[in-house]
Amino acid sequence: MVKTPDELALMRISGRLLARVFEMLDQQQLAGMTTMAVNDLVERYITEELAARPASKGQYGFAYVLNCSINDVVCHGVPDGSAVIGDGDIINLDITLEKNGYIADSSKTYLVGEVAPAARRLVRVAQEAMWQGIGRVRPGARLGDIGHAIERHAKKHGYSVVRDYCGHGIGREMHEEPQVLHFGKPGRGLPLHEGMVFTIEPMINQGTCRTLTRDDGWTVVTADGKLSAQFEHTIAVTRDGFEVLTLRSGEKPALAAPGLRSA
Repeated sequence: MVKTPDELALMRISGRLLARVFEMLDQQQLAGMTTMAVNDLVERYITEELAARPASKGQYGFAYVLNCSINDVVCHGVPDGSAVIGDGDIINLDITLEKNGYIADSSKTYLVGEVAPAARRLVRVAQEAMWQGIGRVRPGARLGDIGHAIERHAKKHGYSVVRDYCGHGIGREMHEEPQVLHFGKPGRGLPLHEGMVFTIEPMINQGTCRTLTRDDGWTVVTADGKLSAQFEHTIAVTRDGFEVLTLRSGEKPALAAPGLRSA
């Protein structure tokens, strides 16, 4: 689970390249695009502009380079040439990228056009919850500290945390140890050590935390049809805190948690 300094240097490269993908998407007018058009745009950018590999394509039999999860879709939404992103939607774009044999993973929920206040609030709190979890990362902390901070923030605002899916270690493989739950008890779970790299990617729901999987075998939706939002970064544990390997240019923590430190 612990990466060497040379491995971390390579993971920084992958993370910076993936951040550039989201910076490109930030400039797009998503309303009116199909989710397949977004998929194809990202694939061209990764392969042609960044000379990298979209790591999700072909993984576990998945045929596309990203997951696109709209409104009540929690995760693993499948690109579709007939699915048009509409004004007022919220859509999570989850993208992975491999360069020099190492993978980075990140996601962002976009507000498309005129989004209702309740949906905007959910997206804001989901982003804050991710940063609350990130802010607990340091050597000697435990995985339960991360999950507890995320769940406490979500519940404080009346939301639930999806328990069926979690963050994960990452490196040469997309999914490595450890599993990073987005709920938990402080002081419990695996202790963190310098050099560990993993994702923190809470999925926050307006209603129940329960999920259902559609007949396509991929798309996961909220059981009650209410909205879900998610944010994700790839994080390295440093000597005295953390480093966000997929941090985008100009991006700042949405909520400065007590003791929030980055390398």
